[in-house]
Amino acid sequence: MRSYRWRRRTRGQAMVEFALALPLLILIVVGMLDFGRAIFSYNSLSNAARSAARVAIVNQSTTAIEDAARREAVGLDPITVVVTYAKDGTACSAVERGCIARVQITHDWMPATPIINGIVGPITLDSSAQMLVEYAPVSP
Repeated sequence: MRSYRWRRRTRGQAMVEFALALPLLILIVVGMLDFGRAIFSYNSLSNAARSAARVAIVNQSTTAIEDAARREAVGLDPITVVVTYAKDGTACSAVERGCIARVQITHDWMPATPIINGIVGPITLDSSAQMLVEYAPVSP
């Protein structure tokens, strides 16, 4: 008879412990999802930088380079694209073969969870790619 009363008194204890642990468990799971989103965003940014650098080595049009970067940066809006050309550490006055095209893309990533967003805030993701210019327009 005594063991029955003991079980009856502790029946609510598990429910209270679960109610205390559930918010922490949910925060951990949602934090893992936000971390996965951040990794996906960084990979998208890296792919966008590589794709824009490929365009930059054959077509020096800034709008074409930015369009290529925006096409590859899936779900990342807004992004900042900076294109520079250099040869031997100095900026190229005119783009020619042998210059190195460098494309740098930045994006301010925000966590989707308000609690994590309040703790971490926006994170600036940055990726760049550089390639050797293969084709330069012939000037008349």
